Amino acid sequence: MIKPKISIAIPASIISDTPHLREKTAKIGLIARAAAIFRINQIILYPDNPKQDQHKDLQLIALLLNYLETPQYLRKTLYKIDPDLQYAGILPPLRTPNHPLSGKTKHLKIGEYREGIILNELKDGLEIDIGVQQPALLRQKQFLIGQRVTIQVIRMGNQVEVQPVDRNEVPLYWGYTVNIEKRSIGQMMSTNEFDLKIATARIAGHFLEVTAKIKSRWTNSNNVLIAFGAPTRGLHEIAEDQRLKLDNLADFTVNTIPNQGTATVRSEEAIIATLAIFNVHFN
Repeated sequence: MIKPKISIAIPASIISDTPHLREKTAKIGLIARAAAIFRINQIILYPDNPKQDQHKDLQLIALLLNYLETPQYLRKTLYKIDPDLQYAGILPPLRTPNHPLSGKTKHLKIGEYREGIILNELKDGLEIDIGVQQPALLRQKQFLIGQRVTIQVIRMGNQVEVQPVDRNEVPLYWGYTVNIEKRSIGQMMSTNEFDLKIATARIAGHFLEVTAKIKSRWTNSNNVLIAFGAPTRGLHEIAEDQRLKLDNLADFTVNTIPNQGTATVRSEEAIIATLAIFNVHFN
């Protein structure tokens, strides 16, 4: 059975309740870890307050998420000194399959997948950094210097040779991608981009009441969207701002933390709890 591609949608104001960059960075680190642990394929960042310019928040969240998803050996090349990354040292490592620990050429195996970055053009191909002691040779020349490429090792010896692959064809969980959405959550959920759209909200039916129905849809879906609200406003309120009803946008609106023992549940906590429950029931 082919597993569906799973996307989560989180709002720009998810960091609005954390005023300091250090706390914002830590929160995004938790969300990235949750996405990686539960094999999320795409993180969609959407604007949720039309009365505010949320461009800066969207860019910050995307920067931190993309930085975390990038293998450590490529970060110095792909990311220059940026004040928004000054607390990147507190970010937790993802330890996904595309973040190999070994940097030794002798530990490479034929058939292994890695991420690389194009360094130079050679007579017989391109020189590519794949995170080991010596650059590898990529014989195809259709890539630009500085471009990130997913590769597979095809030959070992004095010269390591690799070939490009589509990251969607890698038979392992290969991390998430990040997409900044210009449309509102209502506009996005009104399209046919997703076979199954699930909204999470405190004011909603108990998850267990619709688990069987969700599972039936889940197993027949190619693209699943799980949407989350903001720290101070849930998805119901966000949808109402657009004169829409959440229940008309989502196939299911569920409460995944019923009978909560706290006055509020933080956004990152809701994401972790929801993805854990969905992982048990649907994956």
